[in-house]
Amino acid sequence: MDYEKQPEAGWRQARGTAPLSDVFASVPVAANASKLRKLFAFFGPGYLVAVGYMDPGNWATSIAGGSKYGYALLSVVVVSSIMAMVLQALCARLAIATGRDLAQACRDAYPRPVALGLWVLAELAICATDLAEVIGTAIGLNLLFGIPLAWGVAVTALDVFLILYLQRLGFRYLEAFIITLLGIIAVCFGAQIIMASPQWGEVAAGLVPRTEIVSDPGMLYLALGILGATVMPHNLYLHSAIVHTRTIGQSAPEKRRALGYITIDSCLALTLAFFVNAAILVLAAATFHTRGHHDVAELGDAHAMLLPLLGSVWAPSLFGIALLCCGLNSTVTATLAGQSVMEGFLRFRMKPWMRRLITRFIAIIPAAAVTVFYGEAYAGQLLIMSQVVLSLQLPFAVVPLVWMTTDRTKMGELVSPLWLSAVAVFLAILIIGLNMKLLFDILAG
Repeated sequence: MDYEKQPEAGWRQARGTAPLSDVFASVPVAANASKLRKLFAFFGPGYLVAVGYMDPGNWATSIAGGSKYGYALLSVVVVSSIMAMVLQALCARLAIATGRDLAQACRDAYPRPVALGLWVLAELAICATDLAEVIGTAIGLNLLFGIPLAWGVAVTALDVFLILYLQRLGFRYLEAFIITLLGIIAVCFGAQIIMASPQWGEVAAGLVPRTEIVSDPGMLYLALGILGATVMPHNLYLHSAIVHTRTIGQSAPEKRRALGYITIDSCLALTLAFFVNAAILVLAAATFHTRGHHDVAELGDAHAMLLPLLGSVWAPSLFGIALLCCGLNSTVTATLAGQSVMEGFLRFRMKPWMRRLITRFIAIIPAAAVTVFYGEAYAGQLLIMSQVVLSLQLPFAVVPLVWMTTDRTKMGELVSPLWLSAVAVFLAILIIGLNMKLLFDILAG
C-alpha cells in the first residue's frame, strides 16, 4: 500500500509503503462490533512485545541480581516495567497518529545521515538481542536434552523454519503461538516460586527503591542490565509496526478508540511480563542468596542447583522448559522487529527467512566463539553484557520516540498530553543519566 507522495506538515519526506506491508491490516476489526469484541480483536500485539521483556537476557541479569543482592533489585524490575508501559504506549500513539512505525518516522523526520546512523544502532540492538536468544535457546536445549552448547548454538539457526510456518498460517496464529508459550512460562515459574517459599515480607521490602542501587557500581551494572533486558530498543520498533496489523480507521474518533484498546492490550501483557521477571529474581533470591550462593550468574549453574536446594526433581525441568519457550518466543519477535527496521529505515524488503538467517549468523559468531574457546562458563557473562549493550543503545530509540510524540505538527490531535510528555521526558533523561553513570564507572575501573 502506497501513501501520498508529498510530505505532510512536520515531516521531511512523504510516507512510503505501509509498515510490515505483508501483514498490514490483516486482522479485521468490525466497526459495529461490541466493545468486548473490539478489545479481543486488538488483543495480541502487546504479548508479542511482552516476549522481549522476558527473554533469556532477562534471566541472566535477574538471576545474577537475585543471587548477589537478594530482593534489593526488585524495585528496578518495577521501575523498568512502568517505563516499558509508558514507552510502549507512546509507540502505539505514534503509529496510530502518523500511520508510520518508529523506523519510518525516523527516516521521514531526520536528515538521511542521522537516519542511517539510527538504523545502524537499531540493527546492532537487534543483533545483541539475537545473541541473547541464541545463548538462551542453546542452554535450554542443553539442560533439557543434553545437547552440547556449541551444537545448540548451531541448531538455533533452524528456527527460521518455525517462523516461515507461523507466518504462512497468518498473524493471529503467530500471536496464539506466542501467547501459549507465555502461558507455559508463567505456569513454570509459578510452580517454582511455590517450591522456593520466599519470605514475602522481604519481597515487599525489595519493591522500594534504594540509593545504593546508584552508588554501588556492581548494583548499578546489574540494574542497567535489568533495564536493558526489560526496556529493549527493538521492542519500540516492533510495537509501532505490528499495531498496523489491525484495521484502525482514519477518523479521529476511530484512532482514539484504537489507541485505547491497544494501550489496554500492551499494559495487560507487560503486567504479565513484570510478574515473570519478578518471579525469576525472587526465585534466585529465595533459592540462592538466602542459602549463601551469591555468585550464580550462569543459567546452567542455576539449573543444576535447583534440585539439591529445592528438593524437587520438577524444579530444574520446569526451569529448562521455560527457558526454551522464552528462546523460541524471542526468535519470532526479533525477526519481525528486524523486518520492520530494515523496511522502515531503508525502504528495502528482504524475505523473512533470509533476514533471519543473516541476523542469526551475526549472532552465532560471537556465541560460538565464546563457547568453543572459553567454555560454557562465560556464556552467562556474555548474556549480561549483551543486555548492558542494549541499555546503552536504548536512548537512541527513546529520544526520537519522545521527541516526535510531543510534536503537534507530526501527531495532530493525538499528540501526547502535557502530563504524558513530562513523564516521557523524565524517563528519557533518567535513562541517559544512568547510562552516563555506568560509562563513568567502567572508564574509572
